[in-house]
Amino acid sequence: MSIIDVAVPVPLRQTFSYSSEQEVAAGARVLVPFGRRQLVGVVIACRDNVNLLADDDGPVKLKAIAEVLDQSPLFDSTLITLAEWLSGYYHHPIGEVWSTIMPSKLRKGAALSDHEPALMLSDKGKSAEAVAALRGKKQQQCMALLEPGPVATEEVKAQYSAAVIKALQDKALIETTIINNPPAGDWQHFTLQQTPPTASTEQAVAIAAINQQPGQFVPYLLDGVTGSGKTEVYLQVIEPVLKQGKQVLILVPEIGLTPQTVGRFERRFGVTVGVLHSQMTDTARLRVWQQSRRGEIGIIIGTRSAIFTPLKSPGMIIVDEEHDESFKQQDGLRYHARDLAVKRAHSEQVPLILGSATPSLESLNNALNKRYTHLTLQQRAGGASHTQLKVLDSRDQPLHAGIAQGLINIMRSHLQQGNQVLVFLNRRGFAPAVLCHHCGQTVDCKSCDRPFTYHKSQGRLQCHHCGASRKMPTHCGSCNSDDLQTSGIGTEQLEQGLGKLFPDVAQVRIDSDAVKGKDKLINRLDEINARQYQLLVGTQILSKGHHFPHVTLVVVLDCDGALFSADFRAAEKLAQLITQLAGRAGRANKPGEMWLQTDNPGHPLLQDLINNGFSHFARQALQERKLAQLPPMSSQAVFRGEANDSSQVTHFLQQVRQCYSVSASVAQGSFIGPLPCLIEKRQGRFRFMLIMQCQQRGALHSWLKHHLQDVESLPLASKVRWSLDVDPVDFS
Repeated sequence: MSIIDVAVPVPLRQTFSYSSEQEVAAGARVLVPFGRRQLVGVVIACRDNVNLLADDDGPVKLKAIAEVLDQSPLFDSTLITLAEWLSGYYHHPIGEVWSTIMPSKLRKGAALSDHEPALMLSDKGKSAEAVAALRGKKQQQCMALLEPGPVATEEVKAQYSAAVIKALQDKALIETTIINNPPAGDWQHFTLQQTPPTASTEQAVAIAAINQQPGQFVPYLLDGVTGSGKTEVYLQVIEPVLKQGKQVLILVPEIGLTPQTVGRFERRFGVTVGVLHSQMTDTARLRVWQQSRRGEIGIIIGTRSAIFTPLKSPGMIIVDEEHDESFKQQDGLRYHARDLAVKRAHSEQVPLILGSATPSLESLNNALNKRYTHLTLQQRAGGASHTQLKVLDSRDQPLHAGIAQGLINIMRSHLQQGNQVLVFLNRRGFAPAVLCHHCGQTVDCKSCDRPFTYHKSQGRLQCHHCGASRKMPTHCGSCNSDDLQTSGIGTEQLEQGLGKLFPDVAQVRIDSDAVKGKDKLINRLDEINARQYQLLVGTQILSKGHHFPHVTLVVVLDCDGALFSADFRAAEKLAQLITQLAGRAGRANKPGEMWLQTDNPGHPLLQDLINNGFSHFARQALQERKLAQLPPMSSQAVFRGEANDSSQVTHFLQQVRQCYSVSASVAQGSFIGPLPCLIEKRQGRFRFMLIMQCQQRGALHSWLKHHLQDVESLPLASKVRWSLDVDPVDFS
């Protein structure tokens, strides 16, 4: 009889002990009874029964595990150590940490398998007459999907409803079968499919520096202006890693960047690239997870959660656009994938490359202090010139669709030359508010106390904070007037206005409303590069790493809001956004320019960016942070609380502050708050935060850990929904 310590997916900061008639290795999954439920947990340790637990009444009788799900460990010692580090650093229950690390199907107890259920055409379904008799368009499309051969059932269900599939099964046109997972191919004996371009002097220096120290942990910050060829550096340093039979894990911030990155790597090396992101089916993600674990694929590209992918032969980790906020998980286990990549690369003893044109101040500070090797690329690849940044003072200018007349003339000039123009507005929908022209009352979301956004294409109002939706009203709820008007401009209205200003110019809108659906964003990006559109209208989706060789002008509307934000990171985020957007122009042999339309043309941030560039701005910002003792010159953690009663949540956070006040002087810690979050109310709940800060990271973690049990035992802790966020990046 053995004692098994199991991490169970519950919000309790401990493991649970069970008895087992067999030894179970650490890293294997087991099914265990927990209250009235049976849960899938991960074995942390296995002990002999000589160490039986005991209390004052004698030996403790343990429940037996219900089932051993894995005969051998699913997770190696590196991932087990990583899970323990995650639990300690982010002060998060170990069971929920493991729940985050595991793919969805493994969390549900699924067994690893090399085959999976699929759907295929029946003999009847293969006849042309049967297909021709189908009237439903979706049914016809589903049949067309299966025509080349069987497709995994889960992938079919991701595209077509259960009703469509059942209708085809009832007509005996499709049937179920079992398919084997396709082999990933021989990546260890690849042949370059493309001759690498000759590296520039700066690229060659970076490549040589990285190649000089293979097989050991060295963190590099690849600080290269947009269009300087950072991806080419990745490609050339990956080549020797693959030749050694080692795997490379690459993190990208957005799903939209995955297809173009994958395509470029597959074209260069001619090997299958594993892809991991949230729009894939659970089966497809588990398949890539297994292939990586067995060493069947050499390159894995994915978004944030791909950092947990097991690697049989790790050789290198790359984080592209390392500054991007989407690498930070904002609920549950609030980990930062970039920071986790640093920890994992250190554990695996492999090189780490953090790439960005606008490095986060945290990474830049580490590079300037010699903790990272700083590699710079200051020239654009292929002789492309730098984009010129200019400010247009929109004060007292007539606006058409939110665009000043002076900018319209500049846009017309670029369009007449056959070039593409990108117009950026970080506000989707038609208008950000609807108000009564008689009494001035706005139509608000009652759950958030914020104005609804009007989406004209749907004829509905939508709250962008909680997702609530309602029909566009015909009368004011306060005075019953029917004179309702929209206020402000969103991408829908901008698109409509540009259609009137440039009626003969093809345009496309890229925002989360316009590119919903499988592969829609990929198809739109391909159409843009095929020059099917001249005017590109969009939100931040367009700013992140896309290559638009025919864009020569970028126009940024309404950047003033971020200039006066209460968030101390707002200036950094705006500078990164502007610099990234500027990088979309002039990437080929045509010079590019960027215009910022603003009512504050003399603002120091804008003037610094225009005259000195991001690098100078970032160093100035670091000096300001040092004077203000703000991150990265200090470390922060945030207790957030939310409840239907605002006094209840503020009272709870005041009690949290009291818990930690007794040792604040020892930790040399300070408090800010409790104070409202930047979005004070969401989904009917009032939201407040308590910011804790120490100059030393170690002191902060010791301080947090020392009183966390006291916080959990507070009477209000069970009545208020609360969380702890270490190294926060967002205070909204």
